[in-house]
Amino acid sequence: MVAVTPEKAAPPEPSAAPQRRPRRSRAGYWLILPAALWLGVFFILPFYSLLASSLFDPSGSVLTGYKVTYHWANFPNALRDYWIPLVRALWYAALATFFCLILGYVLAYAIAFKAGRWKNLMLVLVVAPFFTSFLIRTLSWKLILGDNGWVVSALQTVHILGANGRLLATPIAVIAGLTYNFLPFMVLPLYASLEKIDGRLIEAAGDLYASPARAFFKVTWPLSLPGVVGGTLLTFIPAAGDYINATLLGSPNQNMVGNVIQKLFTTTGDYAAAGALSVILMLIILVMVILYIRKAGTEELL
Repeated sequence: MVAVTPEKAAPPEPSAAPQRRPRRSRAGYWLILPAALWLGVFFILPFYSLLASSLFDPSGSVLTGYKVTYHWANFPNALRDYWIPLVRALWYAALATFFCLILGYVLAYAIAFKAGRWKNLMLVLVVAPFFTSFLIRTLSWKLILGDNGWVVSALQTVHILGANGRLLATPIAVIAGLTYNFLPFMVLPLYASLEKIDGRLIEAAGDLYASPARAFFKVTWPLSLPGVVGGTLLTFIPAAGDYINATLLGSPNQNMVGNVIQKLFTTTGDYAAAGALSVILMLIILVMVILYIRKAGTEELL
């Protein structure tokens, strides 16, 4: 018999030297530094100043000066005194956003799917109003909707307006101005979403015997929701704080909360009420935006 000797265990390998963790580069922090400084100087500091002014002692004035006394009663007082223009601003902004969505969706759909080789030209025409001052565009609408303008004359001819009827100094003029001025903010996000939709998906819906309307609501509309959400936010938020359209196209009866804030800051000198009203408007819009995104938002926005 041959004796079998057990195999000797292999000697343990020498432990490898501990590897050093790769050193993190700080280049990314340096890249975001300019944007962070810009945000801090032009957003955080002004917001802090606005919040401080909302807590001023209301007995102060421009001549005697203001002191931050944390007078929290400024908020309910401002809401009590100016709730009508605040609600009016939100209502006008909501109507303008709705009309922008209807008009902008049709225009964006036509550019994305029907424009063909004219697509770039139509996009330039959408952006072209930005080459002109916001004030000049609004003044142009004042001429178009004037009492002696062709729009009023045409509506009087078909008896939609009476002989003494007018469009200026009415809610119609203010909402029309808001819709026109903020329409590009709706069209561009909608076009960006519609342009990414694969046309084969719509064709597949037709192959499955879906009518054009059913294919739109089952395929096109859901896929374009990121643009709808983005466009409505970009339209509603600046429209709610606008005061140029109400000043030029409306009357004191159409004053929005932006007109009240502008008057309190520049004419009346009531910084406490103006700051409190500004903070209230910001908080209302912030809450509405959060609820809206959670309700109608998509994964691309959350």
